[in-house]
Amino acid sequence: MKILVTGGAGFIGSHVVDVYLQHGHEVVVVDDLSTGLRSNLNPAARFYKVDIRGPELASVFEKERPECVNHHAAQKDVRVSMADPLFDAEVNVLGSINLLECCRKYGTGKFIYGSSGGAMYGEPEYLPCDENHPVRPLSPYGASKHTVEHYLFIYRANYGLNYTVLRYANVYGPRQPGDGEGGVVAIFARRMLAGYDVTINGDGEQVRDFVYVGDCARANVLALDARAADPAYDLGSGEGTNINDLFTRLKAITGYAREAVHGPAKLGETRAIYTDASKARRELGWQPEVGLDDGLRQVVKYLSEKAAAAG
Repeated sequence: MKILVTGGAGFIGSHVVDVYLQHGHEVVVVDDLSTGLRSNLNPAARFYKVDIRGPELASVFEKERPECVNHHAAQKDVRVSMADPLFDAEVNVLGSINLLECCRKYGTGKFIYGSSGGAMYGEPEYLPCDENHPVRPLSPYGASKHTVEHYLFIYRANYGLNYTVLRYANVYGPRQPGDGEGGVVAIFARRMLAGYDVTINGDGEQVRDFVYVGDCARANVLALDARAADPAYDLGSGEGTNINDLFTRLKAITGYAREAVHGPAKLGETRAIYTDASKARRELGWQPEVGLDDGLRQVVKYLSEKAAAAG
């Protein structure tokens, strides 16, 4: 199958590209490299440096005619969305509609969408959250990610586009950026390995559901053949881990000697969230395989090897 992956030079998208290629698919990558890295690109995939918001996207579709689109290009930072909600909506909503229009015009039959399994639900009414939980986002990011799910329904109802939505929990793993505000595992691990102070926002009792990137990439393979009437799936561990505990686990793995520094809490963030992935287990045959401690060790190993290679 020919699959076009948007955001294929990014953290999650690059792992999705790798696993598609491993399964023998032909892969085309679209990424504007605003946050993605050339070093993440798999050389076996054809690459187009294109912004999903621009008219150049149609030219890629006209040339490549993908059978499936896997959409991971996004503005993905909650705090950026709070500071600039117009930019967040422009990328996540208008960019996605541009992509859907290209699918309609050029006959793409399948669409896989990387959505949010945390930010869109807001403060949970019950835990773990499942796919039937009310959608009450606390940030523009959560609202914009969920909005695209409505457009997918519209395009299926009117144009027959088969789609699958994968609602990720807090994805972590190798290649996660550690220089921004979104990836707490990579941020903590990099600072610990460098011997710098590590800042926990707020009291550290915020609870998150950490799921390994390799497990999420595997779900994108399983989603290729999915044709459910209700095609949204939460992907998470089903367990909550608070940020203080995460700090303690990484401290033990890295041998970090310092204590955490606490800073102010951040606007727009959910206090506690973890999700129920039983629907994905039943319908996709997916469940997480990499436990948190093993996954954290993989992150530390990756960062250590990368630092050693850089000298």
